[in-house]
Amino acid sequence: MPDQSRRSGAGTLWLGAHARSEHQLSLQFGLDDLRFTASYWYEDVDLIDLEHRYGPELLDRVYFHLAAFTANTLVSLQPASFDPGPYQRHCTPEFWSLWRQVIHGVWAQWRFEHDLSDYEGPDLLRSPAEAVPNPTSISDAGVPRILAFFGGGKDSVVSLRLLQQAGMPCDTLVYSSSTYGCAEKQHALCSTLLDALDLPADQRRRIWSYDDLVDSPVARLMPQRDLLPLTAAETPASVFAAVPLVLAHGYRGLSLGHERSADQGNAVWSPTGDEVNHQWGKSAECEQVLADYLRTHLVDNCHYFSPLKAVHDPLIFTLLAAEPDAIPFTHSCNVEKPWCGRCAKCAYVWLGYSAYLPADVVTRTFHGHGNLFDHPANQVWFRQLLGLSEHTPFECVGGIEETRLAFALCQRRGLRGVAMDVFEREVPPVDVDALLARYLDVASLGDWCPPAWRESLEGRLRDAAAEARPRMATS
Repeated sequence: MPDQSRRSGAGTLWLGAHARSEHQLSLQFGLDDLRFTASYWYEDVDLIDLEHRYGPELLDRVYFHLAAFTANTLVSLQPASFDPGPYQRHCTPEFWSLWRQVIHGVWAQWRFEHDLSDYEGPDLLRSPAEAVPNPTSISDAGVPRILAFFGGGKDSVVSLRLLQQAGMPCDTLVYSSSTYGCAEKQHALCSTLLDALDLPADQRRRIWSYDDLVDSPVARLMPQRDLLPLTAAETPASVFAAVPLVLAHGYRGLSLGHERSADQGNAVWSPTGDEVNHQWGKSAECEQVLADYLRTHLVDNCHYFSPLKAVHDPLIFTLLAAEPDAIPFTHSCNVEKPWCGRCAKCAYVWLGYSAYLPADVVTRTFHGHGNLFDHPANQVWFRQLLGLSEHTPFECVGGIEETRLAFALCQRRGLRGVAMDVFEREVPPVDVDALLARYLDVASLGDWCPPAWRESLEGRLRDAAAEARPRMATS
C-alpha cells in the first residue's frame, strides 16, 4: 500500500514565462528542479498580430491556459502544490475549479492503477486571483465557420461529413503531438485522408506541438516515483491550443468527433465508488464543462461541441460505410500509425470495420495484418472488450455490449478465429435486434451546442439511424 507521502504528493509543479514569435509559442514548466519545454507552431496564425488586434492581456491569458493544461502532465509525478508563476493574475477560482475537475476526471485511471484514492492533484500554492476578466467576441461578419478537429480516425471522417451535409461551413484542424511520434508522419497521414475526402487545401489548418516531457526518460530515471506511463489531458490542451486559430480566423465553433460511447467508463473503483473512464476527456461531462468555460472566460460566441455526442459507435460505423475510397486511409492506432495490429485500439477498430464494412475495405485498411482474431497478442484485448476481465481496455474503445454486438455481426458474416471461439464459448447469446435498437438510438447533442446546429445535426443522425435499422437487422 502507498505510504502517506505518496498519497499527499511532494514538490511543486510550476509554470515559467513563455516566449513567442509570429508562428511559435514556447512554454516552460517543471517540477522543483526538473525543467521542461513545449512549443506550439501555427501555420496560419501570427501571434504578434493577434496581440495587436485583441490586446496582449487576452493573449497572455490564452497562453496561460495552454501552459497549465500542457504542464498538468506532471500531475503524473504527484506534485503537492501548483505555482502559476508569472500567470498568477489569470489563476482565478473559476480556472482552478476547471483544472481540478480535469485532474479528477482524466487522472482517475492513473489513481486506480497506483491505488491512490486520496490524491486529487496538487494544491494551489497561493490564493487565486480575485478578478474574473470578460471574454472577447468574434465579429459577426460573414457566415459562421466551424473548425473541425481531424485526427484521422472514423469519428473525424463521419463528423466532417455530418457538418458538410448539414450545410455548416467548416475547415479542419490537424495537430501533431509528441505522444504519437514523428510530427511529419502524422500530418502526412491526415493529408492523404483529406485528399481522399476531396477537402480543398484552403480549408485545412495545422498545428505542430512538441513536448520534451513526453519524450524524456523521466519515468525511467525516477523509479522512486513508481510511475506508469505519463497521463496527459490531451483534449483540454488541444482546445486551448486552437483558440489562437479561433481569434485569427473568426471561427464560431470548435468541433471534435467525440461519440456517446465515450461516456461509459471502464470500471468502478470500490474504494471511492468512482467510475474510472479512460475517455473522460471525451465525455459529455467534460465537453459541457469546457464549452461553458470557453464561452464564459475566453470567447463568448465560440461553441465547443461534438456532432457525434448523440450516437454510439454502431451508427458511426454504418455512416462511415459511405466513404469506401477514404476508409483505407483512416488511422487510429496510438502505438504505431497507421495500425500496429496488436493493441486494444487496433483490435476494436478492426472488429468494428469487420462487422459493419465490406470485407475488401477492411483488408485494404489493415493490409498485412491478417485476421486479428487469431493473433496471440490480441487475445487479452478481446477478452477485456467482451467483458471477460476485470475491466475493459484503457483505450478509446466502445463498451462491452457494443463489442458483443460487433462479434455477433461478424459471426453472421462467417468470420472465424480464436477470439470468435472465445465469444461463442464464454459469452451468453446476444440479442442482435435488441442491441441494434439500443445502439442505433439518437439522443441529444447537449444544450451547449447552438439550437440551429443541434436541430440540423440531430435530424441527419435520426434519418441515418432510421435507414440503418432495417438494413442491419437483415444483414
